[in-house]
Amino acid sequence: MAISTIPMQGFSQQGINFRNIIINGDMNISQRGTSATNVSTGYQTVDRFQLTRGAGTLDVSQQTDAPTGQGFAKSFKVLENGSGASPSAGDTNIFLQRIEGQNLQYIKKGTSSAESLTLSFWIKAKVTGTYIVELYDADNTRQISKTYTVSSSETWEKKTITFPADTTGTLDNDNAVSLIVQFWFTAGSNFTSGTLNTSWNSATNANRAVGLTNALASANDYVQLTGIQLETGTTASNFEFLPIDVNLDRCKRYFQTKGTSLSPNAFTNNQTVAMGLARTVSSAQCYMELNPIMRSEPTVSGIGTMSNLKCHTATGGNVDTSSKGADGTPNRQHVTYIANNLTSGLNNNEPVRLYGDYTITFDAEL
Repeated sequence: MAISTIPMQGFSQQGINFRNIIINGDMNISQRGTSATNVSTGYQTVDRFQLTRGAGTLDVSQQTDAPTGQGFAKSFKVLENGSGASPSAGDTNIFLQRIEGQNLQYIKKGTSSAESLTLSFWIKAKVTGTYIVELYDADNTRQISKTYTVSSSETWEKKTITFPADTTGTLDNDNAVSLIVQFWFTAGSNFTSGTLNTSWNSATNANRAVGLTNALASANDYVQLTGIQLETGTTASNFEFLPIDVNLDRCKRYFQTKGTSLSPNAFTNNQTVAMGLARTVSSAQCYMELNPIMRSEPTVSGIGTMSNLKCHTATGGNVDTSSKGADGTPNRQHVTYIANNLTSGLNNNEPVRLYGDYTITFDAEL
């Protein structure tokens, strides 16, 4: 009997699927929320991407506007909501993603077998002109910049850029940042005064963004991006769409929430945040599993009013927690959360749960 074979979408040198080095390139996941105004440098809105802001008054958002007929439902947008981004010499506005070295070993950078990399993406911008995207090797302080042109104002355009292989500078095989993909929107003279470095070389700031058009020079200028894919080879394949649960789990390796307020995995008011045991009549030790295991030990933060977090006992009573303190002791897999200064009323080793209108975040971003 003849056996038919069906090509599997996403086949690559590193196996079936996951040929895209970029995580959340379709901008679908946005655990921190869908918009932020007057942002500073850091992770805002869409997961795994951050904006370094050095000039202007910038708002960022996850948009439902995307290229028609391409399968995309979301995009990232940065908007100049002030008079314009007029940079000083050292200012930059850059949209970027940092990538772990252990996810990059198959590109064989720094060896005679190093792979070329091809970046493809969709962009929509108000300002036409010359834009720049950069690969930055954080382990060896090497970089390469390539230009592309936004030809039509406020129109979705697809761009494809191939970066040659780099036989110098191997990448560390660990969970720290090794490669950064950077989309330049604004750059001061410190980054534009030399000659654009279009081949792999030691990083010199003056050569990184030469010829860049200021994409956010005036009020209401904006840039939108989606469909960002980085893969080995010299040609761009169709964008690799992953199931939403897979995409979310990949993002949660770097950032997770428990509690209310944040989307998409937020609880509603009075739902359980953590389960545990009473340690004394006035303190409870609760356990929160981090799933999936995070990249590194996360930073634990609380959002909201801690007095809204309640303690419920096994016998059905609620313990007044209006004056409590808290301490989160994390590792990559779980957090032991200790609620202190509770009003007396617990029984030692009694099961308890923490619940209420309170959000705890776990941040292991690069």
